[in-house]
Amino acid sequence: MKIFQTDEIRNIALIGAAKSGKTTLAENMVFEGKIINRKGATEDKNTVSDYRPIEMERGISVHASLMYTLFNNKKINILDTPGFSDFSGDIVACLSAADTAVFTVNSQAGVEATSENAWRHAITTNKPVVFFMNQLDHNNANFDDSVHQLRDYFGDKVTPIQYPVNTGEGFNSVIDLIMMKMLVFKNGNGAPEIQDIPASEMSKAEELHNNLIEHAAEGEESLMEKYFEEGTLSEEDMEKGIRLGIVHRDIFPIICGAAKNGIGVTRLLEFIVNACPSPADTPAMVATNGKEFHNSVDEPAAMFFFKITNEQNLGDVAMARVYGGTIAESQDLVNPRTGNKERISQLLVFNGKNRERIEKVCAGDIISTIKLKDVRTCDSLVDPKIADTAFPAIVFPTPVFSIAVKAVNSQEDEKLGGILADFHKTDPTILSGMSRELRQNILQCQGEYHLNILKWYLDNVHKIAVEFTSPKIPYRETITKTAKADYRHKKQSGGSGQFGEVHLMLQPYYEGYTDPAELQVRGKEEYDLPWGGKLIFCNCIVGGSIDARFMPAILKGINERLEEGPLTGSYARDIVVYVYDGKMHPVDSNEMAFKIAGRMAFSAAFKNAGPKIMEPIYDLAVRMPEDMMGACMTDLQGRRAIIMGMDSDHHYQIIRAKVPLAEMDKYSTSLSSITSGRGTFTMKYAEYAQVPTDVQNKLLKAYEESKKDED
Repeated sequence: MKIFQTDEIRNIALIGAAKSGKTTLAENMVFEGKIINRKGATEDKNTVSDYRPIEMERGISVHASLMYTLFNNKKINILDTPGFSDFSGDIVACLSAADTAVFTVNSQAGVEATSENAWRHAITTNKPVVFFMNQLDHNNANFDDSVHQLRDYFGDKVTPIQYPVNTGEGFNSVIDLIMMKMLVFKNGNGAPEIQDIPASEMSKAEELHNNLIEHAAEGEESLMEKYFEEGTLSEEDMEKGIRLGIVHRDIFPIICGAAKNGIGVTRLLEFIVNACPSPADTPAMVATNGKEFHNSVDEPAAMFFFKITNEQNLGDVAMARVYGGTIAESQDLVNPRTGNKERISQLLVFNGKNRERIEKVCAGDIISTIKLKDVRTCDSLVDPKIADTAFPAIVFPTPVFSIAVKAVNSQEDEKLGGILADFHKTDPTILSGMSRELRQNILQCQGEYHLNILKWYLDNVHKIAVEFTSPKIPYRETITKTAKADYRHKKQSGGSGQFGEVHLMLQPYYEGYTDPAELQVRGKEEYDLPWGGKLIFCNCIVGGSIDARFMPAILKGINERLEEGPLTGSYARDIVVYVYDGKMHPVDSNEMAFKIAGRMAFSAAFKNAGPKIMEPIYDLAVRMPEDMMGACMTDLQGRRAIIMGMDSDHHYQIIRAKVPLAEMDKYSTSLSSITSGRGTFTMKYAEYAQVPTDVQNKLLKAYEESKKDED
């Protein structure tokens, strides 16, 4: 393959709603570039990008795919992303590597729930957007309504540069507002026949053409002056203005087509080549140390790994965007994260599952490589001369769905842990780990559909049976009043026995608490507990009833009980302990005896000190369409939420509330159902608060039952 220079490269990410035709559009783009000689179809399970077994089975994109096409001696790297919100990690990763987002819109549906998700990620990554109004050959296609929706949701910068003449089953013609010609796609794929605009369309075309000229003139001051002087712009000037407007996100142009029949694809490719930025036209990429990279071959070699996939017979395949210099096979680079050298053994150009080797690539290109020793998503590889230079990590969406997972066969738990770690390697939005407190392996992902995909891999690829259950809630236990208790541990079994007696008092800890007047505190130790809250341990022994050398053992026994609270086995917190009396035996007293005595005395006092269970409370922000606010509010009230306020955001309302974590199990699924997929939410830990009495009684009963089952 030819080595393409920076200005000969275009990098696009195909984004948009599920079923809007991204994969079909990608197939036609590759076909037009003569990379393949026969078009595949999703229903035939033979497209370039959706080649994985799960994608062929489900009929949707599950993973992002890298491919390329050639047009007018330019190389266009294409990143085909999934449409469902559960796979947002791939959308964000691909947008980070692309220079332009080509946003497919189903002209039958307009702005859909997953359209809004794709748009949010394009905004977050600050990428230029070109809309491709797809499926105009369907009888229910409505171009004008779809444009109105796009403008309504995404702003007035959305501007048609084409409009269809004959939507529906016979669709094959568009008016091009830059060329001011009618393009007729008689055979679907291939270059259109260029005709004059019919008289019946001229008035509408001129009105839209003039509007487009105004948008183009805003791209540069000299163009604005020329527009004021001459009242119009040439086709060349319009393309220049539109190109600048796209780069600065001042215009979001709309191109028309029907990807399934190849209509409009050549014009889209031409527009990408002529009007969309090459890597040389994009803003500098700034490394974490402030060094700027301008996608120039004259800069030191530097590349950023935005995605890692696992391919059959290849293992891990790492996709990277080159930001500086040239990258060649057998080149040694440094990973700033580890400080270790990595050798580029192979450079591969991918088209779905097909690949070919290439000796060298230039700055601005997107490439894949294999057999790297220790490269993760968001790692950089750079010239050894700039070994401290790394690119900023991608900000991936926070998981919104949590579930506990374990292997049906406990002997496979370690294997399951390794598989989940591999999932995270290829999709950083998947998190997993063993919770010491909950004693569960917690899996976090982007939603229930995301989880179903992971389960498919566990069942069909890794052949491991797993069970999913709701995660336990990290409750806390505390006390609300003062109580005393004592415990004598005495054990005689031949020879030296065990003897220890501890008298102690508990009181709640809070800022500004005071010690009881009847006790003389001789020593005080304050501990910040790892799970939150305080333990204050006070030595009030007078007269040597317990030797000082046994106090650490008593404290150890109390700490053991704090780690498994007397009520539900949850962590206990915010307690002041006063050890004020006890007894020793000159022979039988030892540390073990006092540890047990301290633990049991603490348990007895705790149960008499007005014990309360505390639950984690989260700050919740729910964003939903304004007409769905009532249903969302009702649902939240059923979850014991306290509404703190509401805000407006265009067509949306945002409810802010405090809600117990215990009530949020599978909330992402419920919200999606209530809002038809348009609702989103964020959660952030706020505080611990006491549970209502009825809830506490249920928890106590459930804990008692679980203990019976264990016995």
